[in-house]
Amino acid sequence: MPPRWPREPDRNDPAFRKLDDRMTFATHVAAFIAVNSGVWFFRLVQAQTWPWTVWFSGLWLAALVAHGVYIFAIADYSGPVTKPNAKSH
Repeated sequence: MPPRWPREPDRNDPAFRKLDDRMTFATHVAAFIAVNSGVWFFRLVQAQTWPWTVWFSGLWLAALVAHGVYIFAIADYSGPVTKPNAKSH
């Protein structure tokens, strides 16, 4: 069952931003697992010598770790997002 939000979703709402960022991270983890398991499956089953698979998985894992560090340690969800006023000419 998908999560339910009790009010109108708005990126200015800190609680919604936090939930949205964590759901995006979960999607990133799922994509990493699905794609990398497929790549490594075909590499091992077909006895391919794909040297790029190590770099591909390693770089994606580094990006995933960076994403996780940002979401769980760096991101500030204490207040609403403020956008600078754009002047129209």
